[in-house]
Amino acid sequence: MPKPTFDQLKTWAENYPKLWNAGDKEAWIENYKKVAPGTVRMLDPVGTPEKIGFEHACLDSWDLFQPNVRFRIVPGSLFICDNEVAWLLENHFHSNGRDQIGLSIETYRFEENGDLTIRTYYKVPHHDEQEIGKMFQTYLPENG
Repeated sequence: MPKPTFDQLKTWAENYPKLWNAGDKEAWIENYKKVAPGTVRMLDPVGTPEKIGFEHACLDSWDLFQPNVRFRIVPGSLFICDNEVAWLLENHFHSNGRDQIGLSIETYRFEENGDLTIRTYYKVPHHDEQEIGKMFQTYLPENG
């Protein structure tokens, strides 16, 4: 499999928040599989234990966060350079009695063999931060 083209990566990136926010899990999975059918490795965020495999890296996040978090790629922050994609993502959620936005910088490297490496950068919420903290207590229990 050759590296995904610019147009394939642009389509994937545009569909990522759209399908997530619509709650269309099957289409979201298919969107990924079109450009990354191989092994997925993810550091989410960088500095925490690596997640290996599509299920652990992507589906676990869907199941935990999708019902409560909405995404928006900040306009002008989507970069596609050869086989890599980067963006600044707004993560919209409700916690501590109010609507909040957490920012994350995310990079995706798509390899010729279909593998994908994901690296994210964000401030991990404290476990005592009501709704979002409880989700992260499940997602990153060692980072209390």
